[in-house]
Parts: sequence; C-alpha cells; structure tokens
Amino acid sequence: MMRNSDEDLARLAARIGRRLLVSQRQVVTAESCSGGWIAKALTDVAGSSQWFTEGFVTYSNESKTLRLGVPRSVLRKHGAVSEAAARAMAAGALKRSGAQAAVAVTGIAGPDGGAPGKPVGTVWLAWAVRRGPKIHVAVQLKHFRGDRDAVRRKTVYAALHGLLAR
Repeated sequence: MMRNSDEDLARLAARIGRRLLVSQRQVVTAESCSGGWIAKALTDVAGSSQWFTEGFVTYSNESKTLRLGVPRSVLRKHGAVSEAAARAMAAGALKRSGAQAAVAVTGIAGPDGGAPGKPVGTVWLAWAVRRGPKIHVAVQLKHFRGDRDAVRRKTVYAALHGLLAR
C-alpha cells in the first residue's frame, strides 16, 4: 500500500472526525490547490455532518478576497501562494463559518505555474483554532515532489495530519 493512499486518507479523516465529535468541535476547510479534496476526504466519513460545517474552494484571488476576506494587499504583496495568504484563508474560514477549527491550503500543484522561489510543489498549509475570542493560526511550508495528482494528494494528507495534531 502506498503512503497517502485513499485508505490512508480515509483512516486519517475518520480519526479527525472521532476527535472532533468527542471534543464537540466543528471544522471548516479553505482550499485552493487541493480543489475541495480535503472537504471530500472529511465528508466521506459517515456522520461528518456532526463535525464538518462547510468547505470553501477559493481557487482565484478574487474568491479568496470575496469568500474568505483575504486582503487584496496581502495577495498583491505576497501572492496567493504565501504564508500570509494561507494564514488569512484559515482565519477567514473560521470567522465566516462559526467552526472552532479550520485548515487552509494554497500552492502550486503543476504542471505549470512555478516560478523562481515558488517552484511547482510549493504548498503553504495553515490551521486555525478558536480559543475563546482569539484565533490562533499555525502555518507550514511544504515542497512536494511528483505530478499534479501526487502534489495534491500529499497536500491533502499533510492538511489532515496537521488538523489531527490540533
């Protein structure tokens, strides 16, 4: 069995669901390069409606601004594939959903779109948690190898694994 297989993702999503259910928390997703795959993995779990609120697929810069409140200035200054954008996406999803946990991803899955300093496979992940009135955000930069499907699959796995740690 290859790592990050569909079965691995399903087991990880089920573990997240059990943990959220026990802690009576809900999760929201904000996705760009993964195109909704994180939300799919989570909602493939039976009973996920008890702990999954919604998923935002914000592929364009405009949708990141309109749906998640990512400031245009962040996108202009840092780009969509940046720590600042990932942070803003996670925090925005949390604010707009009422959930207590969020995961956000933005990256370059390829085969095109890479640039110096941001090659194909560059992915920023962010996890936000609400603790009282405050929102805490953690971020991580990954450089995944492989074709488009491999980069996206690895992104989903990393996003879920990080969510489990929160």
